Amino acid sequence: MAEAISVARPYTLAAFDQARKLGDLKGWSSLLQAAADAVSHPEVRTLIASPRVLKSQLEDLMLALAGSEAGAAGQNFIRLLVESQRLILLPEIAAMFETMRAEAEKSVDVVVASAFELSEAQKQKIIAAMKNRMGREVRLSCEIDRELLGGIVIRAGDKVIDGSARSHLSGLASALA
Repeated sequence: MAEAISVARPYTLAAFDQARKLGDLKGWSSLLQAAADAVSHPEVRTLIASPRVLKSQLEDLMLALAGSEAGAAGQNFIRLLVESQRLILLPEIAAMFETMRAEAEKSVDVVVASAFELSEAQKQKIIAAMKNRMGREVRLSCEIDRELLGGIVIRAGDKVIDGSARSHLSGLASALA
């Protein structure tokens, strides 16, 4: 894994530099995520690993899967990855690109897991609290986790705030023991 990240880093830096020059971090983010999702499918991985599949065929496949997300520079980036046999690194490239994008935009992706759908007012409170706590713009995404008894679990980068009922009950049980 560490080796894949080391190999992916120069490609990520090149993609980020190009996206920044074009003023299209969001577009490149979409392109890289679409391509990374495509490469994550077992069928596509099999084609990438097959010596019978020509580079031109892989290039056509990846450009078709990336769809309208890819402008001329994006298509050239995909071609470069095909030519250098680095398509398999797309998930790492996309993840590193997102980290760099968040840093450049002074934003953070926050994922909130809750047992039930959050109201718009609750979402706004979470955004305000996280913005205040982290000093950055917040891009909030919510998911429902039926295994939570109640409360929420917030993930922001490498930080986790566990406000779930299970966490509180565990803390109470530890205090009583």
